[in-house]
Amino acid sequence: MRQDISRRRFMAYAGGLLAGAVGLGGCQTTRATKSSRPNVVLILADDLGYGDLGCYGCPDIRTPHIDRIAAEGVRFTSFYSNGPECSPTRTALLTGRYQHRVGGLECAIGTGNVGRYDDAIRLRETRDLGLPASETSIARMLKSAGYATGVCGKWHLGYEPKFFPANHGFDHWFGPIGGGMDYFHHRESTGERALYLNGRPVDREGYVTDLISEESVRFSGRNARRPFFLYVAYTAPHTPYQGPNDRPPDYLRESDYNKGTRDTYIAMVERMDDGVGAILQALRDHGIADNTLVIFMSDNGATKIGRNAPFSGNKGNVFEGGIRVPCVARWPGVLAPGTISAQACLTMDFSPSIVRAAGASSPRPFDGIDILRHVEAGGPVQQRTLFWRLRRGDWTRKAVRDGAMKYIVLDNAGKVQEHLFDLAADPQEKNDLCAGRPETVSRLQGLLKAWEDEVRPSR
Repeated sequence: MRQDISRRRFMAYAGGLLAGAVGLGGCQTTRATKSSRPNVVLILADDLGYGDLGCYGCPDIRTPHIDRIAAEGVRFTSFYSNGPECSPTRTALLTGRYQHRVGGLECAIGTGNVGRYDDAIRLRETRDLGLPASETSIARMLKSAGYATGVCGKWHLGYEPKFFPANHGFDHWFGPIGGGMDYFHHRESTGERALYLNGRPVDREGYVTDLISEESVRFSGRNARRPFFLYVAYTAPHTPYQGPNDRPPDYLRESDYNKGTRDTYIAMVERMDDGVGAILQALRDHGIADNTLVIFMSDNGATKIGRNAPFSGNKGNVFEGGIRVPCVARWPGVLAPGTISAQACLTMDFSPSIVRAAGASSPRPFDGIDILRHVEAGGPVQQRTLFWRLRRGDWTRKAVRDGAMKYIVLDNAGKVQEHLFDLAADPQEKNDLCAGRPETVSRLQGLLKAWEDEVRPSR
């Protein structure tokens, strides 16, 4: 049955789910009592650009629900993804550490479980390409502290069952296993079934953005009377570019994935915002909105069809447009409404914040800072040193930001380009300072080399 659901009809449908959702897990439909430990809803968009939300100045996409999170909490203006592609950032988010420590996950896992650089290829040959269960996740930390844990949406951290969410502390998992799939037929470009429910392929009718939203509403309803951690990982607006009313007769092949228009992209982002609205409404209807920390972010910058303004570059590179992304968070009574933070921070900085908020503990140190504690304290912007490295095939892209200075290395099969920018004066990275600032280049090269030695993979 074709799912040509208008925005209004979808919101009505999602709202209707709320009435029955609490009964699915045997809970009563009474409103939940407030707990001293907040629920945590972590929402991750896929390939959404810095300038693709209304609260970040987007002129052509309506995102009232995400904008409301920003208005009722904090909006970050110097937030970076840990990597310029999917799998690296997701690894850092769940572990709270640089993804490079794991091995094989410096770039996205290819469709069908393909390794894309030497380390990943080696691990794929032994069926070890993915996030090992030994890499303690924040889901496991929160579960140990008594939280119900669920992931609704994209996984992309390993095709082998030993890498599935259940082995990382998630009680419930619904969503696609890999990087991208047809939004209606739920097939990867190879034709393989990609939609999973608790470790097994499943068939469901509908637009996958809606399915993720609906499953998230159900999960929050089932667990409204206990603290829960819900990781909502949308595939939107990742390729293939398919709006909610664009169902093709058959699943799309790889050659058609990048075909699309800005109008289609807009429809995809707005439908995701509708889903965010349904999740937020569920929290309100169950009486737990004031005791829930909600975080929304993107896993990397947008492709060329998206809007990374005012920055240059896009997904897959380490210029600002590939790694500086939108991030907003709402935590009533903790984060002051309307806060804007210019503190430079990374995806993995939210991991210690989430663990601390839940009263949980980590068996090992995080690489990031507790970014929400910094915002809560209202302290001044602190100078930080942040690092990136992406490998694919025979090329490597690296970057280090120290204060306002950013150094980039592009190594394409031994052909090296270097760039140096002052982000305070030149956020669009148009004025290369490399030739005139050799001492700064040398210093940043040393920082980058020391970091690479520190984060050598463990396997």
